Order: sequence, then structure tokens, then C-alpha cells
Amino acid sequence: MQEKLDTFLTEWEDNSLQVKKSFVLLKNYLADKTEITFAFKARPGVSYSLRVRHREQTKRELFVIMDVIDEPDNRWLSICFYPDMITDPDDKGVLIPLGLLGEDGYCFDFEEWDEEYVEYLKTRLDEAYDNAERE
Repeated sequence: MQEKLDTFLTEWEDNSLQVKKSFVLLKNYLADKTEITFAFKARPGVSYSLRVRHREQTKRELFVIMDVIDEPDNRWLSICFYPDMITDPDDKGVLIPLGLLGEDGYCFDFEEWDEEYVEYLKTRLDEAYDNAERE
């Protein structure tokens, strides 16, 4: 898994929108947490998915999925959670019915670098991580 993820990141040339920078920063933020595992699924031309699971989870396969949507002229990031694992006080996410492994997903799209949005997403990641431990 790590080799495929490393290859993907090495081959991904970031542009002025800095979506790669955002993905790497959030991935590394998660990597600093204990008790998590990563799975990476590459579907070139569709998406590259980083699936993150807490080792204590028993009910669900993951607590967050970070999809790099692979469009011909652009890549953007969609970070999805289960709605019952996070809050969204600023109403920045979108509910996607059955959009997360057959369950409702609550997704945050990231199309260009925005430091405040990164911080907002880190808070959502913390919430999901804390709740996943009890899942």
C-alpha cells in the first residue's frame, strides 16, 4: 500500500491550486495519530482513495476517506465522513446519500489551497478519529 501511495504522490505534479499540498498535509496530520491504518486504492482516471481506519473500530471499515478525484484537466479533493461521526458548525459539507461505502457520507470538497479550510478539516478529522475509537 505504502509503495503505491508513494508512487502516486511522486508522480502527481501539483499546480497553483495546491490540492496535492492539501492532501499531503492532511494525510500527514492523520499519520501522526496512533492506532490508525491506511488503505490506498488507485483508480486512474476516476479517483485515488486514501481510506483511514481506527484499529479499535468494529462497526465500520473506516472513519474518513480522502478521495483525489482524477479529472482530465484537474484534480480535486473530497474528504468524506459518516455524518454521525462529525459536526459541521459552519455548514461547509454536503450530505451524499449512500455515498460512503453504501452509507450516507458527509463530504467536504477541496479545490484549492485555503489554510482556514485545512484547519476546519483537521477539526473534523479529530472528531471522526475520537468517535471511531468508540465505533
